[in-house]
Amino acid sequence: MQMKNDIIQETNVEVAPRKNFIREIIEDDLKTNKYGGRVHTRFPPEPNGYLHIGHAKSICLNFGVARDYNGKCNLRFDDTNPTKEEQEYVESIKEDVKWLGYDWEEREFYASDYFEKLYEFAVQLIKKGKAFVCDLSGDQVRQYRGTLTEPGKNSPYRDRTVEENLDLFERMRKGEFPDGSKTLRAKIDMAAPNINMRDPVMYRILRATHHRTGDKWCIYPTYDWAHGQSDSIENITHSLCTLEFVDHRPLYDWYLEQLGVYRSQQIEFAKLNLTYTVLSKRNLLQLVEEGSVSGWNDPRMPTISGLRRRGYTPESIRLFADRIGIARSESTAEVTQLEDCLREDLNRRALRAMAVLRPVKVVIENYPDDQVEELEAVNNPEDASMGSRKVPFSKVLYIEQDDFREVPPKKYWRLFPGNEVRLRYAYIIKCESVVKNSKGEISEIRCTYDPATKSGSSESQRKVKSTIHWVSAKHAVDTEVRLYDRLFTEEFPAGENWRQYLNRNSLEVLKNCKLEPSLSKAKPGDKYQFERMGYFCADEDSKPNALIFNRAVTLRDTWAKIEKK
Repeated sequence: MQMKNDIIQETNVEVAPRKNFIREIIEDDLKTNKYGGRVHTRFPPEPNGYLHIGHAKSICLNFGVARDYNGKCNLRFDDTNPTKEEQEYVESIKEDVKWLGYDWEEREFYASDYFEKLYEFAVQLIKKGKAFVCDLSGDQVRQYRGTLTEPGKNSPYRDRTVEENLDLFERMRKGEFPDGSKTLRAKIDMAAPNINMRDPVMYRILRATHHRTGDKWCIYPTYDWAHGQSDSIENITHSLCTLEFVDHRPLYDWYLEQLGVYRSQQIEFAKLNLTYTVLSKRNLLQLVEEGSVSGWNDPRMPTISGLRRRGYTPESIRLFADRIGIARSESTAEVTQLEDCLREDLNRRALRAMAVLRPVKVVIENYPDDQVEELEAVNNPEDASMGSRKVPFSKVLYIEQDDFREVPPKKYWRLFPGNEVRLRYAYIIKCESVVKNSKGEISEIRCTYDPATKSGSSESQRKVKSTIHWVSAKHAVDTEVRLYDRLFTEEFPAGENWRQYLNRNSLEVLKNCKLEPSLSKAKPGDKYQFERMGYFCADEDSKPNALIFNRAVTLRDTWAKIEKK
């Protein structure tokens, strides 16, 4: 069986599926008809937090290979720990998967769907003498387990009879014993080199309300007990997991062999590591709970919802997942790769606009007081079909503070006394003088303009060394702009003291920024390139008369010269 297309056409981005060892395995299995020509994967998140960019890699992999080989992909929530799981997380995960462009159709499953079947499987192992009820506490279980160099010791309860174990396990289910007083453990080998095989816990007593099953159960399966059997129940062909599950695979296989049920093929790949980022749910939850960020969808967070709010597109994340590829060995991707994918995508699709983030007033002394011109501005030079817009020009303008220097440094070509610059889409202006307030701060820059230098006019032959953007003061839209930077100052923020690397300057809020009037109609989620400033997204908290923009990513070179008109 061949892939549906050699090239997958995404919105504005063409992505050729990259060959990797997982695709090679799947293609070999299809050639040998190993699973009757089926490809059936699953994305199995635990609903104990919001998904992050690392999960996006797995989503793209699982749904991507299912799509490319005419297969299916399930969305299955491995909800075996009610103390950490919430319906809020379930809904956020579904939203994220859909936003990335994938559809699980009717195949939405939960490990909790199989609680009764998993209980029956456990009884089956007890009857085979392969599982027993243990009275050791959690600390005692760890003490008996041994170390990487020393074997463990058998539990003193390991030799209970089948009948006694069946009775105790049923009574555990009925709630006759206190929380933590007993567990059901597999009976494997306490001297096994792989610690996961040393009589692992299958069930624990836990009185906690489950987000789906309520208080029906007071015993819950462990993740390791539920995971492989859930794959089996769903007839998954290729169970794609990250490398930390390599040492768990012998346990999953042992369970399935003892039960005599269908076995999926588990294949491990390297998880995503990203510079200047933490991707541990536990650490991300800590950032949320301690208030280091405003929530799971804070635009500085590596969560999919945070990236979406910041201004990332699903196409850019899919492109990133494709470019970093799938490998067997651990590696770290540069966060600049992710940023470049967003720039590449938004460069094609984002409307251009002029926005002055740190305004200083410019008065053009020889421009008529009441005159307003409507100048033609290109919406996107990468795509002529996006057309143009009208930008009002008047006597009083705003420009960026950084575009003026009273005493210019060497090789500074922007505005300073006696120097000329071109205003984007408009005229060449010359700085004549400055006006300062009582504090000695510049309040106005006084300029003159050359009427013969209107952009695009045949009369304009003069060239100047710099072009800057501007906004007409009379027509400007006031807004708040949030400039986001990396959340960590260290490339690899790891270790016990990882929080010491938090970037205390990762958010700068600018008030009273000035936008061209075309942006007054921006809706939450709308994305623009603010010329010379970067790519920005209207925040979800924006309102018609109170716009807020988040900087998604800077330009490659903030001060790159704009093509002169």
